[in-house]
Amino acid sequence: MVAAGPSDVAVVGGGPIGLAVAWRCAARGMRVTLYDAAPGSGASDVAAGMLAPVAETYFGERVLTGLLVSSAARWPDFAAELAGYTGLDLGYRTEGTLTVALTPDDLAEAERLWTYQRDLGLPVTPLRPAELRDREPLLATRLRGGALAPGDHQVDPRRLVAALRVAVERAGVTVLARPVRDLAELDATATVVAAGCGTAALTGLPVRPVKGQILRLRAPGGAAPGFRHVIQGHADGRHVYLVPRTDGEVVVGATVEERADLDVTAGAVLDLLRAATDVIPELAEYELVEARSGLRPGTPDNAPLLGPLPDRPDVVVAAGHFRHGIVLTPLTADLVADLLATGTPDPALAALSPARFGTTTPARFGTTTPAGGRPAPDDGLTR
Repeated sequence: MVAAGPSDVAVVGGGPIGLAVAWRCAARGMRVTLYDAAPGSGASDVAAGMLAPVAETYFGERVLTGLLVSSAARWPDFAAELAGYTGLDLGYRTEGTLTVALTPDDLAEAERLWTYQRDLGLPVTPLRPAELRDREPLLATRLRGGALAPGDHQVDPRRLVAALRVAVERAGVTVLARPVRDLAELDATATVVAAGCGTAALTGLPVRPVKGQILRLRAPGGAAPGFRHVIQGHADGRHVYLVPRTDGEVVVGATVEERADLDVTAGAVLDLLRAATDVIPELAEYELVEARSGLRPGTPDNAPLLGPLPDRPDVVVAAGHFRHGIVLTPLTADLVADLLATGTPDPALAALSPARFGTTTPARFGTTTPAGGRPAPDDGLTR
């Protein structure tokens, strides 16, 4: 579609966040234009799709944990609505997540985290090794213990993006396949910046690239993997997750590296495969079909940036979701669309305001250098 005249909302970025915001805004009657040179080609194309508010809860991140829990609670209805609207399967699964520990040191580390999670009121059930293998017989016999988070689910991010692209087009969103280098070039009443790591160059906000390397395996003969739960493994000091898909794929991830290149390294592949096969030895017989890397958009406090730019109420940021972009998609889209429709921010936005990091420095919109003077990497995520 091609827009005629100014839009009510311009959305910069065609990952799950940007697409979902565009869909929700269009559903509220707004005229929306979405800009992205290659929708869905950023971090979401490499993501595993864990919807894990419990397993992804860490010490000192109470505000973020509350967001994860709130957004995960919206996922069943969001998935059903999107699948019904588009007729597409999202790969949404609800078997839950098992966290497992291989060594005594791994178990001690995991137990500290489970205690913290239970103290927050999160549903975590410790399991003995025999109970773990009753649920997943392929788990290694050396495991020292584990826990079940029954409310931690999964979705296939590539299927999610495909469905959201259909949804925005059916909702009347104009999609323009071109990058945005300067917000001043956009003809819209309001602008939403959901550009992943490219948000730094467009807004001056402290969004940095955090590299993650990930593998995809396939079960022999194309059969379904021999396990159903998402597995979060603590394996001799290494952390790994294993996400089974019904089509035979297993996603193995992921490194967390403070760097901005997209190289896939032999060391990372070795570490991921070693940890994965320590947890489920049978994976050594699976085919290695893909090794990829991507750049997560991180912030100094690991929480997303949601809300208007300081001194620019017409520019709303929806970025910096770091490891949690998929699980936070429904909540982010609702909060941003409600803000644009009503002009009244939800109280949840207060702790996530871009203003918490001080005044941004993009205001000559047209610069491609974020605050601090270091050019943003050309990672393909600036839309």
